[in-house]
Amino acid sequence: MTERTAKTSTAKGDAELMDIGVQIRGLRQAHGYTLQRLSELCGRSVGFISKIERGLARPSMTALQDIAEVLDVPVGWFFASDGPVPAEERPFVVRRGARRRLSYAGIGSTDYLGFRDELLSANLDGKLALGISTYEPGGSTGDEMYTHDGEEAGLILEGAIDLYLDDNVFRLKEGDSFSFSSQRPHRYVNAGSGRARVLWANTPISLRTGGP
Repeated sequence: MTERTAKTSTAKGDAELMDIGVQIRGLRQAHGYTLQRLSELCGRSVGFISKIERGLARPSMTALQDIAEVLDVPVGWFFASDGPVPAEERPFVVRRGARRRLSYAGIGSTDYLGFRDELLSANLDGKLALGISTYEPGGSTGDEMYTHDGEEAGLILEGAIDLYLDDNVFRLKEGDSFSFSSQRPHRYVNAGSGRARVLWANTPISLRTGGP
């Protein structure tokens, strides 16, 4: 291995470590966990978790699996799913084949509810998250209204969605959009016979209750 190749390999490894750290920190914050709480749940020291988040320690696959389980994501969340991704674009760009699936604390996978969320943002480390929800016929975010911190907005890309907001029900069709405080009780239902897709934005993202 030449010196130039060695430096390139080292730089790539450092970028991957930083990316894993950013992903873990973003997921931890989205779940509302402190470093102390995450360390308790996954059985690792606070110092070790902190070093991973700052890209200063390389977690073993076992440690990463433990962390992923606590954060309700598959371990593959932390790796590119559509081949190598240039280091310079990983913090900013999400290719179509590399979208990450979102799960929620207390719910986990939402497949049984008939909807799934994919993250369009490169990570969860910022104040804004962009995603896309797909609802099968009869799919919903659940029977109960829920609330969380922040605000959310969306655009119906395909089909129709019933937005339950406070005591109101709004039928939203393709091209319609919405926005409201996420602290207001809400839920989403696809009462139609076809699939529905919704582009949404949340600030801040929350993985504690489920749904955009």
